[in-house]
Formats: sequence, structure tokens, C-alpha cells
Amino acid sequence: MTQENLVVCTQCGVVNRLPPNRNGADAQCGKCGARLFSGSPQDIDAVNFDRQIGRGSLPVLVDVWAPWCGPCKMMAPAYEAAAKALEPHFRLIKLNSDKEQALAARLGIRGIPTMILFHHQQEIARISGAMSTSQIVSWARGHVPTGTS
Repeated sequence: MTQENLVVCTQCGVVNRLPPNRNGADAQCGKCGARLFSGSPQDIDAVNFDRQIGRGSLPVLVDVWAPWCGPCKMMAPAYEAAAKALEPHFRLIKLNSDKEQALAARLGIRGIPTMILFHHQQEIARISGAMSTSQIVSWARGHVPTGTS
């Protein structure tokens, strides 16, 4: 029997239950009504980051970036396209390392862009440097066994 997924809203931080037979692409937050999966990774703060990692059951792919970073700007459209390909089986979020310096330090970020993949509250993979959409999708799927989200 497949368990329901716990999906944290990127807008209000509330945990939503998503039955396995429900199409997550059209799911909305039970509190604020925002779409749970928009195909566009949301920039989140440290509190929402901790809720995404600690309370959600989906694999979470985090793009750590900064507004002044050329490779980050270059990779942004690829990361957004990857969200369209990976959602609703993954949660893709963005973390601005300039706004969230303490969290970036806690994560041990030494260079950007850096992507970190979390699953079951643990970091399972990390990679630095700009990537194409297909590279991002392959890398993320390659680290999460099918059917474990």
C-alpha cells in the first residue's frame, strides 16, 4: 500500500496530505489555496527551508544561488524547466545565499550555484556548477530510487 505524501506549501509553510492516487499537479494548499506545484521553483527563507526538509516526504532539490552570480543566472531557466519535469514527485526550491547567509553557512556552501538533494530529512547528494535541464533531471532522478518519494 502506497503512503500519502506530505507536501509543504512554499507560500505559507503548512503541511498538506496528498493521497497517492491524487494528481499532485493540480493540488492546492488547504490553508492558503496556493498551488502546491507550480512548475516554478520558489525562493524560500530559512524557516520554510527547515519545514520543507523536516516535514515533507518528497525529495527536495535545493538550488543555492545569488543574484550577482553569472552561472546562477545562466542556470535559472534550466532549473525552472527541471521543475516542470520533476514535479510533483520532487519539490524544487531556491535559496538565495545572500539573503540567507546563516543557512548557507550551516549547509557548508562554498561555491554557487550548488544543488543539494534531500530525502527523508537527510542530504543524499550535492553538486556545484551550472547544469542543463537534462543534466539536472538525470542527476536528481539518479539519486532517488523510483517509488521512494
